[in-house]
Amino acid sequence: MEDLVIRDADVVDGSGEPSYRADVVVDGGRVVSIVREAAAAGCLRPRAMRELDAEGLVLSPGFIDMHAHSDLALLHDPDHSAKAAQGVTLEVIGQDGLSYAPVDDRTLEEVRRAITGWNGYGDGIEFDWRTVGEYLDRLDGGIAVNAAYLIPQGTVRALVVGWADRPATPAELDRMRQLVAEGLEQGAVGLSSGLTYTPGMYAEDAELTELCRVVARYGGYYCPHHRSYGAGALEAYAEMVALTREAGCPLHLAHATMNFGVNKGRAPELLALLDQALDSGADITLDTYPYTPGCTTLAALLPSWASEGGPQEILARLADPATAERIRHDLEVSGSDGCHGVPVEWETIEISGVSDPALGDFVGRTVQESAHLRGESPWTVARRLLTEDRLGPTILQHVGHEENVRAIMRHPTHTGGSDGILQGAKPHPRAYGTFPHYLGHYVRESGLLSLEECVAHLTARPAARLRLPDRGLVREGYRADLVLFDPVTVAAGATFAEPRGLPTGIPYVLVDGRFVIEDGRRTDVLAGRSVRRTDR
Repeated sequence: MEDLVIRDADVVDGSGEPSYRADVVVDGGRVVSIVREAAAAGCLRPRAMRELDAEGLVLSPGFIDMHAHSDLALLHDPDHSAKAAQGVTLEVIGQDGLSYAPVDDRTLEEVRRAITGWNGYGDGIEFDWRTVGEYLDRLDGGIAVNAAYLIPQGTVRALVVGWADRPATPAELDRMRQLVAEGLEQGAVGLSSGLTYTPGMYAEDAELTELCRVVARYGGYYCPHHRSYGAGALEAYAEMVALTREAGCPLHLAHATMNFGVNKGRAPELLALLDQALDSGADITLDTYPYTPGCTTLAALLPSWASEGGPQEILARLADPATAERIRHDLEVSGSDGCHGVPVEWETIEISGVSDPALGDFVGRTVQESAHLRGESPWTVARRLLTEDRLGPTILQHVGHEENVRAIMRHPTHTGGSDGILQGAKPHPRAYGTFPHYLGHYVRESGLLSLEECVAHLTARPAARLRLPDRGLVREGYRADLVLFDPVTVAAGATFAEPRGLPTGIPYVLVDGRFVIEDGRRTDVLAGRSVRRTDR
C-alpha cells in the first residue's frame, strides 16, 4: 500500500492552468497517482497507509527560492523554519558571487570575513570542504529543504587572482575556467556574480564572457548581481544581456529591481529592453522579492577602490583619517559605485543587524537617526559601525518603488526569490515572508496575479530555468516536494517590526514525500539534499 493519499485537494499544479479537485497519492518520495474528482465518481478512491483530508486547501508544487543566502544556515540550523514554513522546498544558494566553495584555506577565511553580514562567521561549523563537490556532499548529510548551488565568480577570482583590482592574466583566466568547469562537473547549476561586490566587480566583461562560455557548455546559467541597480541600471542590465548572448549562455537576472529615485517608474523601460532581447532569441529569466526595501551589508556601499585587497585592507583604510575622508566624499558627494552610483542618503540606511551585541542600540534605526541622537555626523556613525563590528553590520536600504515591484513581477519570465539574509536582530522580512506574501497580498488582497499564475512563477518557471525534469509541477512521477496552503488565510507573519514571524495558512509542506511542516509545525525531518546538475 502507498505511503500517503492527499484527499480532496484543490490542485494548482504549477502549469498556470486552472485548478482541479483530486486525490493525490505519494509513495517512495514521488507522486504516483492523481485521481481527479470526475474520474473518481463511481469508482473506488485510492487508499494509502495515511490519508490527509485536504478539504479547503490548495495543493501545489513546493516553492523554489531562486535567490537564497542559506549557505551556512542549512548546516547550522537544522530547523530552518524561515524557509520550510513558507513552503519552500528548494533554495538556490551560492549567490552574488561570494560563497564558500571552491576555496583554499586563505580564501575561506577571507570570504568568511567578507560576508559575515550575510551568513554569520560560521562559528560551530566544521569547514571541512574545499571543493564544490565536497560542499554539496556536506549538504547531502541531511538538511531541511533541498539546495542547488551556483559557483560564485567572486570567490573563484579571490582564489586565483586575489582581491586586487586588475585584469586576470591568461594563465589566471585558464585556471578560473578550470575551476568553473570542475564545479559544474561536481553538480553546480551555474555561475553567479556580485558586480558591485569585491573582488568580483574587478572582472571585465571579456573575463566574464569567457567564464560564461564554460557555463554554457555544461548547460548551466549565469546569475549576475549586475553593476548597478541605481544610476546606470538600464545600462547594467543591457551589459549582462549582451555579454551572455555573446557567450551563448542563458541569463537569470538576480533580484531584478529598479531602485533609487533616479529609477522611479522606469520598470517599463527595463521590461522593454528584456522583451526586445527575448524576441530576438535571448534566453532570459529573472527573480524578484515582493517588497520595496533592499538588504545588504553596510560595507557593500563603500567605493570599490576602498575594498581592494579584502577585509583587512578595508579596515586599514577606515582607520586612516585622510583615507576615511576620501571614502566619505565618494559616498556622500560623488556617488560610490558600491552604492550604485547614487550619493548615499543616510536616512534610507537602516541598521538591521550587528555581530557585536555591544552595538545593538544601532539596530532598528537609520544611520541618520543614530547620528542625530549622538550629535555626530552620519559618516562618523557609519565608520564606527564598520570598524568596531569588523564589517559585520547588515542594512535595510529603503530605496525601492512599489510601481516597479508590481510591474516586474507580472513579467512572463519572472520567478520568486527571497534574497533572504537570515542574520541580524532585525532582518528584512522577505527572509521569512516572501512566498506567503506573494500569495496573500499580491494574489488574494490586490488581485495583481491570479493564484494559478502566481504558483507558476514560484514553481514550474524556476524548475525550468534549473532544468529539473521532475520538479516544479504536480505530475505523476514527479518528486513529492509539495505544499498545502489555505488560499483564504495564507499570509506572511513577518513584518518590518517583527521580521521573524512565521506564516499563517501553510499547514503542510513535504520534501521528498516526507512532512517537514505538519499541522503548521516544524517536524524533525531532514529530507533535503543537494540538487545537482548531474541529477538531471
